[in-house]
Amino acid sequence: MNLMRIITTIRMAFRALRRNKMRSVLTALGIIIGVGAVIAMVSIGNGAKALVEAQVASLGENIITVFPGNFTQAGGVRSGGGGGGSFTSLTPEDATTIRQQVLNVPGVSEYVTTRGQLLANGLNWNAQVYGVGPDYPYIRSWRIEEGNFFDEVDVQNLGKVAVIGKTIVDNLYPDVDPIGQSLRIGNVPFRIIGVMSVKGFNLNGQDQDDAVFIPYSSHMRRLSRRTSLTQVLVQAANADAISQVQADITTALMERRGGGEPDFTVQNQQEIAAARTAATETMTYLLGAIAAVSLVVGGIGIMNIMLVSVTERTREIGIRMALGAHGKDVLTQFLIEAITLSSLGGILGVAIGIGGAELMGSWKGWAVEPSKTAMVVAVLFSASVGVFFGFYPARKAARLDPIEALRYE
Repeated sequence: MNLMRIITTIRMAFRALRRNKMRSVLTALGIIIGVGAVIAMVSIGNGAKALVEAQVASLGENIITVFPGNFTQAGGVRSGGGGGGSFTSLTPEDATTIRQQVLNVPGVSEYVTTRGQLLANGLNWNAQVYGVGPDYPYIRSWRIEEGNFFDEVDVQNLGKVAVIGKTIVDNLYPDVDPIGQSLRIGNVPFRIIGVMSVKGFNLNGQDQDDAVFIPYSSHMRRLSRRTSLTQVLVQAANADAISQVQADITTALMERRGGGEPDFTVQNQQEIAAARTAATETMTYLLGAIAAVSLVVGGIGIMNIMLVSVTERTREIGIRMALGAHGKDVLTQFLIEAITLSSLGGILGVAIGIGGAELMGSWKGWAVEPSKTAMVVAVLFSASVGVFFGFYPARKAARLDPIEALRYE
């Protein structure tokens, strides 16, 4: 087939589509909806995944977390099991062991938390109260905006000192400098010595700035009256050292317990992030697969309309063949019509999908991250749908007997 014959065939294909504009649009609608739904779902899913990764990164670099209790991963959900692990099995002495025996650990912080009622300046506020160690802001890469963080002396002396987040400042000290002010947590008065910089929301959607930080010893002895820790936060020296530090922590804590089954769990950031994103990825794939069904439905619609078109244009096909057109010319024409419908539907679907995702993101406050790879794949897939579902009608048209076609009414 020479170039002029190909150009002529393409022109005839586009002319046939323009003759039935409304039918062409309705035929492509299934592809448009399918591609748009896939792009929107993938964009929202990628945005959710990126948000989780950013929030995990905001926790600090190279963090390893030790939890009380022996947990096993079952279907992506942590559940207690094995070894009779206790949720009160982690103590300040465990943190001291890690600090003294594990190498490549620049920071270790005890961690215990409860909610508490705050009173100051005749105002009250309910917030999360964290008992942590002096290394906590260093581990979390969290800058001190004003004043200072407490030190080891405050921990040893059960110091009544506190560092607060920006949300606490806004609600209890709206018109005064909080440094040096008194803050009553429950029935215990504390003196504010620092204000943390703004951190934002965490993985659970909790405002990290709505928090008070006090020495963990003060928290355990003066407020919560507990003897165990909620967690121990450990920072590895670098990313390459994480696996070894994680193994060394397990070894050190097991030696301290004299062997047996572990009553603690050691996880790094990557494992925590994987657990967080597993459900998001599964939902994204599921919704994307459901949306992809629309592409198949759209392809069936293209086949149906093209078959109708072959029947309607039987006489036209016969005239073309009588004037010298080959079966390949007719096959090419109908394939071009099908591919054009599906490809244009794919391109419009990508635009609608991105717009829909952005609109949904603005309405719900969701993160949206369109995928260029998904866009290219969607358009190519839609073109493939046109080839696949358009081939049979095109082949049927190409095999028409010219004499029978000319007699067709």
